[in-house]
Amino acid sequence: MSEIFTPAPVIAADQLNRAYSYAGYRQLIDELMMQSRTTGTTQTEQLVQYARLNIKRMQRVDKTIQLLPELQAALEQLPRRYEWLVITEGWCGDAAQLVPVFEAIAQASQGKLTTHYALRDENLDLMDRYLTNGGRSIPKLIVLHADTLTEAATWGPRPRPAQELFERLKREQVPYEEFVTQLHGWYAKDRTLSTQRELLALLQNLG
Repeated sequence: MSEIFTPAPVIAADQLNRAYSYAGYRQLIDELMMQSRTTGTTQTEQLVQYARLNIKRMQRVDKTIQLLPELQAALEQLPRRYEWLVITEGWCGDAAQLVPVFEAIAQASQGKLTTHYALRDENLDLMDRYLTNGGRSIPKLIVLHADTLTEAATWGPRPRPAQELFERLKREQVPYEEFVTQLHGWYAKDRTLSTQRELLALLQNLG
C-alpha cells in the first residue's frame, strides 16, 4: 500500500505570527529611517538613501492604486482563506513598488487574504527555498493555505515584463544609475497593471 504524501507547512504558525503586518512593516521602516538606518544586516549610506526613496514610492502607490474590476471580482469568488507571506526589505526598490499592491489586494478581499511581511535577512532559511535564478531576489510572495500553511502558489520577485527588462539590463551591463532609472520608469508607466493582471491569474488558479 503506497504512502499518501502530505505536504509540510512552509512555515510554523508561531513564526508566521511573528512576521510584520503592513502597518508594522511601514512603521519599522519609518523608525529606522529616523536613525538613518534601514532594514537588513548591511547598513550603508547608499542603502539608506534607497530606503528613503522607497518610502516615497510606497506612499505614492498606496495613494494611487486602483484595483482592476476583474481582480475585485476574483477576490469575491475565492472559496477559502489564504495567508500571503511576503519576503521583503525596506531598501529594496522592487519591494517598494510591489508590496503596496499586495496589501491593496488583501485589504479588498474582505478577510479572505491576510498579509504577513518577513524580512529577508532575518529569514534566510525561508528565502533560500525561494531563490530566483540562484539569487535571493525580493519581494517574494508565498501564498499559503490558511488551514495547513502549505504552499498554494508563489509569485515574484517582479512582474514578467519587469523581470525581462531586469535580465536584459543585467546582460548589457548597464551602469547602475541608468539600470535603476529604466526599471523604475517601467513601474511608473505600467501603473501596477502588469502586477495586478499576474496576481489575478494567480487567484483564478487557486480554485
